[in-house]
Amino acid sequence: MARARVKARSESVLAERFGVFAECLLTGVWIAVASGGVVTYPAAFAAGARHLRRRTAHQGGGLREFTADFRTAVRRGWAVGLAGWGAVALVWVDVQAVRTGLPGGPLAGAVGLFALIGAAVAGLRAAAVWAPGERWRALLADAGRRTVLDPAGSFLIVGGLALVALSAWFVLPLAVPVLGAVAAAAVAVEERHRRR
Repeated sequence: MARARVKARSESVLAERFGVFAECLLTGVWIAVASGGVVTYPAAFAAGARHLRRRTAHQGGGLREFTADFRTAVRRGWAVGLAGWGAVALVWVDVQAVRTGLPGGPLAGAVGLFALIGAAVAGLRAAAVWAPGERWRALLADAGRRTVLDPAGSFLIVGGLALVALSAWFVLPLAVPVLGAVAAAAVAVEERHRRR
């Protein structure tokens, strides 16, 4: 009888963990669809992260709640998305300067790439803690500090971003569901930081 209980518990834990994994993949699809507006990716990640936080807290939630969160987040989040694309454009110009052989170009290129990676990590960390009523500017400022002060967590998120890039490189459609795993990684990193 005791063996049956232990087996049932281990099966329920396995089913729950697999359910969270499946929810991450589904959330990645939702994030990809919501990011179709080009500047809507911060709001999409914020809505996806909030959905995953609800799921791991055993609160309800589905596509309807994701959509409501996305609509709320995109009201001001589009400006963050636009600024992100501006940063990408600046780094692209920086890399072009490196290719032309300007003096100090390699150093400037490396600094630009590291700054872009840091901004992406800070953006994901801000999206991971977003809630309706939060101001993006405050979230990004706090996330920037956490990005620097919690390098281990930041490297975990960089690993998630690398996973998306490698998935896209191997099989492009794999990058879509993996976006949910990146959102889950950001949520986990922020929860880890909060508990410390």
